[in-house]
Amino acid sequence: MSNTMSQLKHRVGIVISNKMDKTCIVHVPRLTKHPLYKKTIRKFVNFKVHDEQNAVKKGDKVEIVEIRPLSKDKRWMLVRIIESKKE
Repeated sequence: MSNTMSQLKHRVGIVISNKMDKTCIVHVPRLTKHPLYKKTIRKFVNFKVHDEQNAVKKGDKVEIVEIRPLSKDKRWMLVRIIESKKE
């Protein structure tokens, strides 16, 4: 079991929306180098994430893992909440 879990893609990001039922949108930033100028550029991807208990709030830092497709856009699942936003 642990061998297959290590092969899955894991990402860490910030929840930017939790208005849908059992779904949240997670903003995952990454750094890349420009191929010609070699400057570091910030890029990001927003993933739709399955959240079975509706546990996350906007601003939480979460870990997600790739899973089989659950819907047209939803291919990631919430693993754990790393840091909860203080309100």
